[in-house]
Amino acid sequence: MTTTQSDSTVAAAQVRDRHPLALALFALSAVSGLIDAVSYLGLGHVFTANMTGNVVVVAFALVGTPGFSIAGSLTSLAAFLLGSVLAGRLALRHRDSRRERWLRTALLAETALQAAATAIAFTASGRAQQEALIALLAVAMGLRNGTVRKLGVPDLTTTVLTLTLTGLAADSSLAGGANPRLGRRLYAVLAMLAGAAPGAALVIHGHLGWALLAGTVLVAAIAVGYRERD
Repeated sequence: MTTTQSDSTVAAAQVRDRHPLALALFALSAVSGLIDAVSYLGLGHVFTANMTGNVVVVAFALVGTPGFSIAGSLTSLAAFLLGSVLAGRLALRHRDSRRERWLRTALLAETALQAAATAIAFTASGRAQQEALIALLAVAMGLRNGTVRKLGVPDLTTTVLTLTLTGLAADSSLAGGANPRLGRRLYAVLAMLAGAAPGAALVIHGHLGWALLAGTVLVAAIAVGYRERD
């Protein structure tokens, strides 16, 4: 499933850093940083893109740690899993399609979910708003993560950096390695930082809705503009 969408596209394992797919995934990594800044700082210390962090947050909430919500964390986990199921179904539906069409469809679905979250952020308030935002964003991130996993481009998951950072260190010259994909790994880290920093700045200054709008516009632009060379 990973590389069978079109014989005319570069296989995922051979995608270089300047390939349109890699560039799109770098941009999506920035969106993930922004979304987790919004969810963690603005929605009760819940992650909606980084499920490793969210599992730990659930543990914090279970033992009554102040500032963490078991309901919000479980909502995020369940919604993320739903999004991942949808990603699998979408990949199956597009198994004979071009990769470009498949990815664009997934990104447009993510755009719609983020747009709905943005609308709620600007028009509602209170606990119901918070839970709705967590659910919508986590479904969007599950859909994205499931799709990117199926794409199988090395070191570009767009939502987590643990394996990327591990590879950066374990494959480095310090560890006796040859620094494979050094640039890609660094770009992925920088992209997430580039999204998280402005996202955090907007949230702490009371502009959560605008942060979500920025993420929605960026994903929409990637979806509309994405093209692969034959």
